[in-house]
Amino acid sequence: MREELTAVSQVRERGGKLSGAVVLSVDLREFGTDDWAGWELAGAHFLGCLFDCSDSEAVVRKRGGVVFPRIGGVPYNPYRSRLYTAEELYAPAYPDPSRSTDRVIYDDFVAKGRNPKNMVEALARRIHDHAIDNALAEFLEAEPKLVGMMGGGSARRTDPWYRKVVETARLLTQAGYCVVSGGGPGMMEAANLGAWLARRSEAAVATALEILSAAPDAHASAYLETAFSVRDRYPDGCESLAVPTWFYGHEPTNVFATHIAKYFANSIREEGLLEIAHHGVVFSPGSAGTRQEVFQDATQNHYATFGVVSPMVFLGRQHFTEQSPVYPLMQHVANERYRDMLYLSDEPAEIVAFLRAHPPVWVR
Repeated sequence: MREELTAVSQVRERGGKLSGAVVLSVDLREFGTDDWAGWELAGAHFLGCLFDCSDSEAVVRKRGGVVFPRIGGVPYNPYRSRLYTAEELYAPAYPDPSRSTDRVIYDDFVAKGRNPKNMVEALARRIHDHAIDNALAEFLEAEPKLVGMMGGGSARRTDPWYRKVVETARLLTQAGYCVVSGGGPGMMEAANLGAWLARRSEAAVATALEILSAAPDAHASAYLETAFSVRDRYPDGCESLAVPTWFYGHEPTNVFATHIAKYFANSIREEGLLEIAHHGVVFSPGSAGTRQEVFQDATQNHYATFGVVSPMVFLGRQHFTEQSPVYPLMQHVANERYRDMLYLSDEPAEIVAFLRAHPPVWVR
């Protein structure tokens, strides 16, 4: 794997020996033509970097470097080197989401079309999503014990199951797991909120939920304001991951995830989210989108698509046996690979205990 350099300090440390490296979105204007003329550059790739002048770029190419220029006309950096944060997405205009970076990118996405005919625009989005893939892979190098948490994005903050998801995520984080959600509102927000508050007391959780109840869903005018109020009151939240998409950009990205892998392509995001949740997926009440995720996850387990079989846990007995009876169906159709990985409960503590007792099974 090529070494990626994402800061000018890393370039300096190489002492002019950049052969084979990938320099990603770095401001290189402190280096002049004479510098490049004396460096080893064969097979070096420069993606979205800034050079002091065109002569420097010409020297880099002459000495075997490959330069991918910056792409203009888009409100994002296709060659970004890290995952997003809530602070970055909601800058610079919080609490006015209409002027945030996130909203500007979404408006551009809608204006140019979800499947743009313009080749440069389509290429920029694909490069961006590949960069997010790389940044996510770097996050996963630490081998976090990821548990996916799926559920309805329209769930209100006052819904009793929202509280159950918060508590489940809180207990999972305390048990050493890293929660990953789809990054939107509703049950997804509850998952990242529970992780954020994992070091806080039950009283703090109750206070946070009371603050959020003033804006019970994503359509409320104070939705983001109350969320940031909770963050301000309880700073330094525990780590969690969110994987949202601008395909559903009308839904605000929730602010409680510490790492956000936001994509343009929803198909990459949906399958990838389930793929990385090696330690299981917890499904909470939702509708069609949640049912789709159940069947996607079941397919991955059925065929061991990614070489691993993981638990499928359902939070909400009545919901998943009567209102949306996918649990009995899963019991009926599951093969021997994952039949024992199915579990149904109303209690967060029971769910955490089941996941601890059923680690992922790697299939060769």
